[in-house]
Amino acid sequence: MERAAMERLWLWKNSGARRKPLIVRGARQVGKTWIMKEFGKSYADAVYVNCDNNPQMRGLFEVDFDVRRIVAGLEIYAGRKINPADTLLIFDEVQEIPKALTSLKYFNEDAPQYQIVCAGSLLGVALHKGTSFPVGKVEFLDLHPLSFTEFMAALGKGEPAKSMTRCDWDMTSAFAATFSDLLIHYCYVGGMPEVVARFAENGNLSEAREIQRRILDAYEQDFSKHAPSETVPRIRSLWSSIPAQLSKENRKFVYGLVREGARAKDYELAMLWLSDCGLVHKLHRISVPQMPLAAYEDPKAFKLFFVDVGLLSCMARLRPESLLDGSALREFKGALAEQYVLQQLKTLPDVDIRYWTNDGGSAEVDFVADVEGKIVPIEGKATVNLQSKSLKTYRDKFHPPISVRSSMANYKKEDWLLNLPLYAIETLPYVLK
Repeated sequence: MERAAMERLWLWKNSGARRKPLIVRGARQVGKTWIMKEFGKSYADAVYVNCDNNPQMRGLFEVDFDVRRIVAGLEIYAGRKINPADTLLIFDEVQEIPKALTSLKYFNEDAPQYQIVCAGSLLGVALHKGTSFPVGKVEFLDLHPLSFTEFMAALGKGEPAKSMTRCDWDMTSAFAATFSDLLIHYCYVGGMPEVVARFAENGNLSEAREIQRRILDAYEQDFSKHAPSETVPRIRSLWSSIPAQLSKENRKFVYGLVREGARAKDYELAMLWLSDCGLVHKLHRISVPQMPLAAYEDPKAFKLFFVDVGLLSCMARLRPESLLDGSALREFKGALAEQYVLQQLKTLPDVDIRYWTNDGGSAEVDFVADVEGKIVPIEGKATVNLQSKSLKTYRDKFHPPISVRSSMANYKKEDWLLNLPLYAIETLPYVLK
């Protein structure tokens, strides 16, 4: 599969003396292991170490942080000499051996010539157990499910997608029907690599749904295996409430939908656990769209989104028939469209996202994003309905240079308002330039 993250890996490889050990972050089964191994093929040699249930490696890192001793142990484990100039060291599930994570500090300080890439699905959870993290000594790459353009490429539609990335809107409009049909399928299939790969092979929606159920089951098993036992029931309750939360007209998270009488403090650990695993995106409300956005967020008001739109549609039992009648994006009062937009924005590097409502709650802008130093209000609409009352309220109050409405309508630029097709939301940074 074509993954945009591969370009980021190449930039890291070619950064020379500035290069630090790289940690690939992301939820389980978004393709971290695959992309590290695939990237390893660009080296003369790659040494892959899975830290999960690996007593040899645990024993190697437990002794001390002498890099020469650790490398000697890795050479014995791999059965060959490690040449730092053309060998990639891959540590997978690194959170299972906390001292392997800590050792990255010493590799960076004492032996920066070694090229190391790590990944851990439960890395965020591990850090809350007191793991000594090498702050400032590593770099990060966040890996998400396949974006819509990556999904198109996997289905053999990469060439039409290039018209979008070139911002060739005449050509893009000519393929609008193709893009719209693929977008509806994306909202059902989603971007989990295994699901997309199988769907690309046979186009079988039932089989795609079965794989999604298996992934959701694996997540549930992680709850029991890795979370504190007393927190597991609350994680399950919170997790299963998300479709209902998003189906409300106002998608602000309400603890009462998790359990009657539930309070925020009862679910703080459960929320943190799901967030640390990368399974949910927590989006806070802001009162004023000023930089930095984090300084103006309301800690008590937020929305909770899934890691993947396909998994959300599976959990909410979206019908395959909705693909045929075109109602897929309108399911759950447009919640899938909003989830889709958020998911695509999350794939863009260095984009900070919140949402805005006025004090009375009569106007709400789905997303307010810091995109390359520009604060941009964004609405996602599931239809070609081009009314944008909330965006207009926001504009009259804050006077942004540009406002974005993403819908099923074609690209159109009008005075203060830009209509960017839903299928082209990934092009936002290019459009703003």
